[in-house]
Amino acid sequence: MNIYSEDNNLIIEDAKDFDIADILECGQCFHFTRLDEHDYELMAYGKYLHIKQKFDEINGKSKIIFYNTTLEEYNLIWSDFFDMETDYEAVKNRILNSDKRLKMAVDAKSGIRILKQDFFETLISFIISQNKQIPHIKQIVHTISKRYGNKIELMDGRFVYTFPTVERLYDVSEDELRDCKVGFRAPYIKNAVEKVYDKEITSEKLKRMSFNEARDELMTIKGVGEKVANCVLLYGLSFTNAFPVDVWMKRIMEYMYFGKDTKKDIIEKFAYERFGEYAGYAQQYLFYYGRENGLGK
Repeated sequence: MNIYSEDNNLIIEDAKDFDIADILECGQCFHFTRLDEHDYELMAYGKYLHIKQKFDEINGKSKIIFYNTTLEEYNLIWSDFFDMETDYEAVKNRILNSDKRLKMAVDAKSGIRILKQDFFETLISFIISQNKQIPHIKQIVHTISKRYGNKIELMDGRFVYTFPTVERLYDVSEDELRDCKVGFRAPYIKNAVEKVYDKEITSEKLKRMSFNEARDELMTIKGVGEKVANCVLLYGLSFTNAFPVDVWMKRIMEYMYFGKDTKKDIIEKFAYERFGEYAGYAQQYLFYYGRENGLGK
Protein backbone atom coordinates (compact mmCIF):
# COMPACT_ATOMS: atom_id res chain seq x y z
CA MET A 1 0.00 0.00 0.00
CA ASN A 2 1.45 3.34 -1.10
CA ILE A 3 0.26 6.55 0.62
CA TYR A 4 1.15 10.05 -0.54
CA SER A 5 -0.24 13.59 -0.83
CA GLU A 6 -1.09 15.30 -4.10
CA ASP A 7 -2.90 18.61 -4.71
CA ASN A 8 -4.17 18.76 -1.10
CA ASN A 9 -5.58 15.24 -1.41
CA LEU A 10 -4.39 12.04 0.22
CA ILE A 11 -3.88 9.17 -2.23
CA ILE A 12 -3.67 5.47 -1.40
CA GLU A 13 -2.56 3.12 -4.14
CA ASP A 14 -2.65 -0.67 -4.14
CA ALA A 15 -4.80 -1.02 -1.03
CA LYS A 16 -5.85 -4.64 -0.70
CA ASP A 17 -9.37 -5.78 0.19
CA PHE A 18 -10.88 -2.29 -0.06
CA ASP A 19 -13.98 -1.41 -2.08
CA ILE A 20 -15.60 1.81 -0.92
CA ALA A 21 -18.98 0.89 -2.40
CA ASP A 22 -19.09 -2.47 -0.65
CA ILE A 23 -17.89 -0.93 2.63
CA LEU A 24 -20.55 1.77 2.74
CA GLU A 25 -23.46 -0.03 1.06
CA CYS A 26 -23.33 -3.28 3.06
CA GLY A 27 -25.67 -2.07 5.82
CA GLN A 28 -23.22 -1.19 8.58
CA CYS A 29 -23.53 2.62 8.39
CA PHE A 30 -26.05 5.24 7.26
CA HIS A 31 -24.45 8.70 7.29
CA PHE A 32 -23.23 8.84 3.69
CA THR A 33 -24.31 9.87 0.19
CA ARG A 34 -23.43 8.21 -3.10
CA LEU A 35 -22.32 10.84 -5.61
CA ASP A 36 -21.36 8.47 -8.43
CA GLU A 37 -19.94 5.01 -8.92
CA HIS A 38 -17.35 4.47 -6.15
CA ASP A 39 -17.65 8.16 -5.30
CA TYR A 40 -19.07 9.06 -1.87
CA GLU A 41 -19.28 11.70 0.78
CA LEU A 42 -19.70 10.76 4.41
CA MET A 43 -19.68 12.11 7.94
CA ALA A 44 -17.88 10.48 10.87
CA TYR A 45 -16.49 11.71 14.18
CA GLY A 46 -17.61 15.25 13.39
CA LYS A 47 -15.67 15.30 10.11
CA TYR A 48 -16.71 15.42 6.46
CA LEU A 49 -14.99 13.22 3.90
CA HIS A 50 -15.26 13.06 0.13
CA ILE A 51 -13.73 9.76 -0.98
CA LYS A 52 -13.46 8.24 -4.45
CA GLN A 53 -11.95 5.00 -5.67
CA LYS A 54 -10.69 4.46 -9.20
CA PHE A 55 -9.96 0.98 -10.56
CA ASP A 56 -7.47 -0.07 -13.23
CA GLU A 57 -9.23 -2.93 -14.96
CA ILE A 58 -6.00 -4.13 -16.60
CA ASN A 59 -3.92 -4.79 -13.48
CA GLY A 60 -6.78 -4.93 -10.97
CA LYS A 61 -5.26 -2.25 -8.76
CA SER A 62 -7.01 0.82 -7.43
CA LYS A 63 -6.39 4.37 -6.33
CA ILE A 64 -8.32 5.78 -3.34
CA ILE A 65 -8.59 9.57 -3.17
CA PHE A 66 -9.30 11.26 0.16
CA TYR A 67 -10.15 14.78 -1.04
CA ASN A 68 -8.86 17.73 1.01
CA THR A 69 -7.36 15.41 3.58
CA THR A 70 -3.96 15.67 5.23
CA LEU A 71 -1.83 12.72 6.28
CA GLU A 72 -2.29 13.88 9.87
CA GLU A 73 -6.10 13.72 9.59
CA TYR A 74 -5.92 10.35 7.86
CA ASN A 75 -3.75 8.92 10.64
CA LEU A 76 -5.93 10.49 13.32
CA ILE A 77 -9.36 9.48 11.97
CA TRP A 78 -9.71 7.67 8.67
CA SER A 79 -7.06 4.96 9.01
CA ASP A 80 -8.80 3.61 12.11
CA PHE A 81 -12.31 4.30 10.80
CA PHE A 82 -11.69 2.18 7.69
CA ASP A 83 -9.79 -0.43 9.73
CA MET A 84 -6.76 -0.07 7.46
CA GLU A 85 -4.35 -1.87 9.79
CA THR A 86 -6.27 -5.15 9.78
CA ASP A 87 -5.01 -7.86 7.44
CA TYR A 88 -8.23 -8.86 5.68
CA GLU A 89 -6.49 -11.53 3.65
CA ALA A 90 -5.75 -13.29 6.93
CA VAL A 91 -9.33 -12.71 8.10
CA LYS A 92 -10.75 -14.27 4.96
CA ASN A 93 -8.40 -17.23 5.22
CA ARG A 94 -9.50 -17.88 8.79
CA ILE A 95 -13.15 -17.74 7.75
CA LEU A 96 -12.65 -20.09 4.81
CA ASN A 97 -10.60 -22.47 6.94
CA SER A 98 -13.65 -22.67 9.20
CA ASP A 99 -16.10 -23.14 6.36
CA LYS A 100 -15.35 -23.38 2.63
CA ARG A 101 -19.04 -22.74 1.83
CA LEU A 102 -18.47 -19.03 2.35
CA LYS A 103 -15.98 -18.82 -0.52
CA MET A 104 -18.49 -17.45 -3.03
CA ALA A 105 -19.63 -14.72 -0.63
CA VAL A 106 -16.09 -13.83 0.45
CA ASP A 107 -14.81 -13.69 -3.12
CA ALA A 108 -17.78 -11.63 -4.34
CA LYS A 109 -17.58 -9.12 -1.47
CA SER A 110 -13.86 -9.22 -0.75
CA GLY A 111 -13.65 -5.42 -0.51
CA ILE A 112 -15.76 -5.17 2.65
CA ARG A 113 -14.15 -3.81 5.80
CA ILE A 114 -15.79 -3.47 9.21
CA LEU A 115 -15.89 0.23 10.00
CA LYS A 116 -14.90 1.42 13.46
CA GLN A 117 -17.70 3.88 14.06
CA ASP A 118 -18.56 6.25 16.88
CA PHE A 119 -20.37 4.31 19.61
CA PHE A 120 -23.13 6.84 20.29
CA GLU A 121 -24.00 7.43 16.63
CA THR A 122 -24.01 3.67 16.03
CA LEU A 123 -26.30 3.06 19.00
CA ILE A 124 -28.88 5.65 17.93
CA SER A 125 -28.67 4.69 14.24
CA PHE A 126 -29.39 1.03 14.90
CA ILE A 127 -32.24 1.84 17.26
CA ILE A 128 -33.68 3.80 14.33
CA SER A 129 -32.99 0.87 11.98
CA GLN A 130 -35.58 -1.43 13.56
CA ASN A 131 -38.15 -2.47 10.92
CA LYS A 132 -36.78 0.11 8.49
CA GLN A 133 -35.27 -0.12 5.02
CA ILE A 134 -31.81 1.38 4.55
CA PRO A 135 -32.91 4.41 2.45
CA HIS A 136 -35.40 5.40 5.16
CA ILE A 137 -32.83 4.93 7.94
CA LYS A 138 -30.42 7.18 6.04
CA GLN A 139 -33.11 9.82 5.61
CA ILE A 140 -33.92 9.86 9.34
CA VAL A 141 -30.23 10.05 10.28
CA HIS A 142 -29.86 12.96 7.85
CA THR A 143 -32.91 14.74 9.30
CA ILE A 144 -31.72 14.37 12.90
CA SER A 145 -28.24 15.54 11.90
CA LYS A 146 -29.57 18.56 10.01
CA ARG A 147 -31.77 19.64 12.91
CA TYR A 148 -29.46 18.96 15.83
CA GLY A 149 -25.92 18.43 14.49
CA ASN A 150 -23.22 20.97 13.66
CA LYS A 151 -23.30 22.60 10.23
CA ILE A 152 -20.21 22.44 8.02
CA GLU A 153 -19.93 24.60 4.90
CA LEU A 154 -18.15 22.94 2.00
CA MET A 155 -15.99 24.70 -0.59
CA ASP A 156 -18.78 24.45 -3.17
CA GLY A 157 -21.16 26.36 -0.88
CA ARG A 158 -23.21 23.35 0.22
CA PHE A 159 -23.81 22.49 3.87
CA VAL A 160 -23.46 19.12 5.53
CA TYR A 161 -24.27 18.16 9.11
CA THR A 162 -22.54 16.10 11.76
CA PHE A 163 -24.45 13.59 13.87
CA PRO A 164 -25.56 15.38 17.05
CA THR A 165 -23.72 14.92 20.32
CA VAL A 166 -25.35 13.21 23.27
CA GLU A 167 -25.48 16.60 25.01
CA ARG A 168 -27.50 18.11 22.16
CA LEU A 169 -29.90 15.19 21.84
CA TYR A 170 -30.46 15.17 25.60
CA ASP A 171 -32.44 18.40 25.23
CA VAL A 172 -34.61 17.01 22.39
CA SER A 173 -38.09 15.85 23.37
CA GLU A 174 -39.83 12.66 22.28
CA ASP A 175 -42.27 14.72 20.22
CA GLU A 176 -39.39 16.46 18.45
CA LEU A 177 -37.86 13.07 17.72
CA ARG A 178 -41.18 11.82 16.34
CA ASP A 179 -41.22 14.85 14.07
CA CYS A 180 -38.01 13.37 12.57
CA LYS A 181 -40.12 10.32 11.58
CA VAL A 182 -38.63 7.90 14.13
CA GLY A 183 -42.12 6.74 15.14
CA PHE A 184 -42.37 4.25 18.02
CA ARG A 185 -38.58 4.43 18.45
CA ALA A 186 -38.74 7.91 20.05
CA PRO A 187 -38.85 6.68 23.67
CA TYR A 188 -36.12 4.14 22.89
CA ILE A 189 -33.84 6.88 21.56
CA LYS A 190 -34.66 9.09 24.53
CA ASN A 191 -33.81 6.32 26.98
CA ALA A 192 -30.54 5.55 25.18
CA VAL A 193 -29.56 9.22 25.18
CA GLU A 194 -30.30 9.54 28.90
CA LYS A 195 -28.25 6.47 29.82
CA VAL A 196 -25.25 7.65 27.78
CA TYR A 197 -25.60 11.26 28.99
CA ASP A 198 -25.67 10.10 32.63
CA LYS A 199 -22.63 7.88 31.90
CA GLU A 200 -24.58 4.85 33.04
CA ILE A 201 -23.54 3.32 29.71
CA THR A 202 -20.29 4.36 28.04
CA SER A 203 -18.10 2.88 25.34
CA GLU A 204 -15.20 2.74 27.80
CA LYS A 205 -17.19 0.64 30.30
CA LEU A 206 -18.54 -1.66 27.59
CA LYS A 207 -15.11 -2.31 26.08
CA ARG A 208 -13.85 -3.50 29.47
CA MET A 209 -16.66 -6.06 29.70
CA SER A 210 -16.91 -9.50 28.19
CA PHE A 211 -19.03 -9.87 25.06
CA ASN A 212 -22.03 -11.26 26.95
CA GLU A 213 -21.76 -8.68 29.72
CA ALA A 214 -21.60 -5.81 27.20
CA ARG A 215 -24.59 -7.15 25.27
CA ASP A 216 -26.64 -7.57 28.45
CA GLU A 217 -25.75 -4.01 29.44
CA LEU A 218 -26.86 -2.61 26.07
CA MET A 219 -30.11 -4.54 26.33
CA THR A 220 -31.01 -2.60 29.50
CA ILE A 221 -31.79 0.26 27.10
CA LYS A 222 -35.48 0.37 26.28
CA GLY A 223 -36.16 -1.20 22.88
CA VAL A 224 -32.67 -2.64 22.38
CA GLY A 225 -32.85 -6.36 21.65
CA GLU A 226 -30.18 -8.86 20.71
CA LYS A 227 -29.96 -7.83 17.05
CA VAL A 228 -29.49 -4.11 17.74
CA ALA A 229 -27.09 -4.85 20.60
CA ASN A 230 -25.01 -7.12 18.36
CA CYS A 231 -24.85 -4.43 15.66
CA VAL A 232 -23.64 -1.86 18.18
CA LEU A 233 -21.07 -4.31 19.54
CA LEU A 234 -19.75 -5.11 16.06
CA TYR A 235 -19.84 -1.71 14.34
CA GLY A 236 -19.46 0.66 17.29
CA LEU A 237 -17.30 -1.26 19.76
CA SER A 238 -15.25 -3.67 17.58
CA PHE A 239 -16.50 -6.89 19.17
CA THR A 240 -15.80 -8.89 16.03
CA ASN A 241 -17.37 -12.05 17.46
CA ALA A 242 -20.83 -10.40 17.33
CA PHE A 243 -23.16 -11.99 14.78
CA PRO A 244 -26.29 -9.84 14.22
CA VAL A 245 -29.26 -11.90 13.01
CA ASP A 246 -32.07 -9.99 11.32
CA VAL A 247 -34.71 -11.31 8.92
CA TRP A 248 -32.23 -11.49 6.04
CA MET A 249 -29.52 -13.25 8.05
CA LYS A 250 -32.06 -15.71 9.40
CA ARG A 251 -33.13 -16.59 5.84
CA ILE A 252 -29.54 -16.86 4.63
CA MET A 253 -28.42 -19.08 7.52
CA GLU A 254 -31.50 -21.28 7.19
CA TYR A 255 -30.81 -21.61 3.47
CA MET A 256 -27.16 -22.54 4.02
CA TYR A 257 -27.20 -24.54 7.23
CA PHE A 258 -30.65 -25.18 8.70
CA GLY A 259 -34.25 -25.70 7.76
CA LYS A 260 -36.97 -23.10 8.13
CA ASP A 261 -38.13 -21.75 11.48
CA THR A 262 -34.73 -21.99 13.17
CA LYS A 263 -34.52 -19.81 16.26
CA LYS A 264 -32.16 -16.84 16.09
CA ASP A 265 -30.27 -17.84 19.24
CA ILE A 266 -29.46 -21.23 17.68
CA ILE A 267 -28.15 -19.49 14.55
CA GLU A 268 -26.05 -17.08 16.59
CA LYS A 269 -24.59 -19.86 18.77
CA PHE A 270 -23.74 -21.89 15.68
CA ALA A 271 -22.02 -18.90 14.04
CA TYR A 272 -19.91 -18.14 17.10
CA GLU A 273 -18.88 -21.79 17.49
CA ARG A 274 -18.03 -22.02 13.80
CA PHE A 275 -16.21 -18.69 13.32
CA GLY A 276 -15.27 -17.49 16.82
CA GLU A 277 -13.74 -14.01 16.86
CA TYR A 278 -14.26 -13.80 13.07
CA ALA A 279 -18.05 -14.29 13.28
CA GLY A 280 -18.75 -10.62 12.65
CA TYR A 281 -16.67 -10.59 9.48
CA ALA A 282 -18.39 -13.76 8.26
CA GLN A 283 -21.77 -12.18 8.97
CA GLN A 284 -20.95 -9.12 6.89
CA TYR A 285 -19.82 -11.12 3.85
CA LEU A 286 -22.88 -13.36 4.09
CA PHE A 287 -25.36 -10.56 4.74
CA TYR A 288 -24.33 -8.37 1.81
CA TYR A 289 -23.88 -11.23 -0.63
CA GLY A 290 -27.03 -13.03 0.49
CA ARG A 291 -29.21 -9.93 0.40
CA GLU A 292 -28.03 -8.97 -3.10
CA ASN A 293 -28.58 -12.48 -4.43
CA GLY A 294 -31.80 -13.26 -2.58
CA LEU A 295 -30.50 -16.31 -0.72
CA GLY A 296 -33.37 -17.94 1.13
CA LYS A 297 -35.93 -15.43 -0.08
